Amino acid sequence: MHRTSIKHLSKDKHLGAFIRGYGPLQFRRDHTQEPFQALCESIIYQQISGSAAATILARFKALWRRKKFPTPADVLKIKVDKLRSAGVSQQKAAYLKDLAKKFTDGTVDPKQFPTMTDAEIIKHVMAVKGIGEWTAQMFLMFTLARPDVLPTGDLGIQKAFQKLFSLRKKPSPARMEKLARVWAGHRTVACFYLWRTLDSK
Repeated sequence: MHRTSIKHLSKDKHLGAFIRGYGPLQFRRDHTQEPFQALCESIIYQQISGSAAATILARFKALWRRKKFPTPADVLKIKVDKLRSAGVSQQKAAYLKDLAKKFTDGTVDPKQFPTMTDAEIIKHVMAVKGIGEWTAQMFLMFTLARPDVLPTGDLGIQKAFQKLFSLRKKPSPARMEKLARVWAGHRTVACFYLWRTLDSK
């Protein structure tokens, strides 16, 4: 998927020169990660620094010493006090419990994902408390490796559009959709490069 997208986007008149100069991407996230694990981690990482979140995540996983990662049933059974002892806030503990409940009762069913559209998956996972559109879009991009996601609400993507297209102010979602039309089918990889343009002069 990525190779085809990179080949297509490297010919783009706006993004192409940057892609050709930057070269192939190195991916940090693992596309084989289970949906439940990925969404748990997204909740834990919300609104705190990466290093603080990594510490809390390690403590969270350590609550189940014999397992690599807890199942929805495990999270459902554990007491909130135990989650709090790992550094999980009261609010996030409630979100994790809700996520586990919805995975257990079938409200969120990963087996359906392959036949669902991006919009359907976003709606599906947003049924969980604490998961908004941005988190759902990151899930599509990084866990499910969906090729055509454009998170117009992401501040970094907005800034990258502003920089790339020399706009006076950050563009509206509608303007971003219009400008990104030429990237249709490859917008996920376009975004991976857009984030990286912010690190370059």
